[in-house]
Amino acid sequence: MILRNLYGFTLEELETEMEALGQKKYRAKQIFSWLYVKNVSKIDDMSDISLKFREVLKEKFCLVKPSIFVKKESIDGTIKLLLKLCDDHRIETVLMPYNYGNAVCISTQVGCNMGCAFCASGLLKCNRNLSVAELVGQVIVINDILRNEGKKPISHVVLMGTGEPFNNYDSVMRFIKIINSQFGLSIGARHITVSTSGVIPGILKYGKEGLQINLAISLHAPNDTLRQKIMPIAKAYPLDKLMDAIKQYSIDSNGRRVTFEYLLIDGFNDGEECCNELIKLIKPTFGYVNLIPYNEVMENKFKRPSNIKIHRFHDKLMKCGIKTTIRKEFGADIEAACGQLRAKYASKS
Repeated sequence: MILRNLYGFTLEELETEMEALGQKKYRAKQIFSWLYVKNVSKIDDMSDISLKFREVLKEKFCLVKPSIFVKKESIDGTIKLLLKLCDDHRIETVLMPYNYGNAVCISTQVGCNMGCAFCASGLLKCNRNLSVAELVGQVIVINDILRNEGKKPISHVVLMGTGEPFNNYDSVMRFIKIINSQFGLSIGARHITVSTSGVIPGILKYGKEGLQINLAISLHAPNDTLRQKIMPIAKAYPLDKLMDAIKQYSIDSNGRRVTFEYLLIDGFNDGEECCNELIKLIKPTFGYVNLIPYNEVMENKFKRPSNIKIHRFHDKLMKCGIKTTIRKEFGADIEAACGQLRAKYASKS
């Protein structure tokens, strides 16, 4: 019999499982408390559950987290993990310390098929989707590290690592329910962000979920000509259709605004003309812009703009009434850009 991982169940799913085993529904909340509040790693440690039922649980379920294959720590406090899964595949997870709390950037797939020219994730094609337990496991492993160092647990989660979250839609939604549950990790809805490269069916479906979870769009260029040069998905979903989907998302989600991620690449999309085009594109949506100075990857030719260019771009957006931030740069000394660490070790194997 294949044991099912307890980290892969939402509370509602676990309640159904408990009832099927002749237990009361409250048993699921007990187990959730052991997993996400008391942080046990063995079913045997769930001491307020009878020995007899613990044996039943062990016959049907397991508690398995990804293992740490490589751990790199930056001088800025960033921790990048290369995690090993049960089938020996490896994924990346990054801890980013902010002044408002600890954020984790998680992967949603083993590899990525989006093929973005600037990203190291696309160097290795998608092998499979991650399971719910593998998504949850990334947060648990980071929390274990923080707890052992006497630090506060994860307060913010971004699904912005390797993979396209909306190509693993159902597992991502179940993962969000677990980490958002008051009986689970209790991470606030507005502290969770799903980032998509622009998968329109996923955006439209997501808008109807009734969630307060943030949505971020990886835009990276203000017109189709430039965007198609660096993001193959732009050929399937051009900007006019993408912007229509975003407007519909805002309607369906009761006015939720999106964040547009804009990777600043020297000499490619950081000029005044691109800034003007971006203003015209974004302003009708009332969305926010998150400027991301490019984290250079040795496998491609792209470069980071100067600080003068970055702040000039930022200031013009702000003067035109578009709320804009410049993302804090993390882990440049430990290959913290998406896919860099996994690609490095894959090339050695």
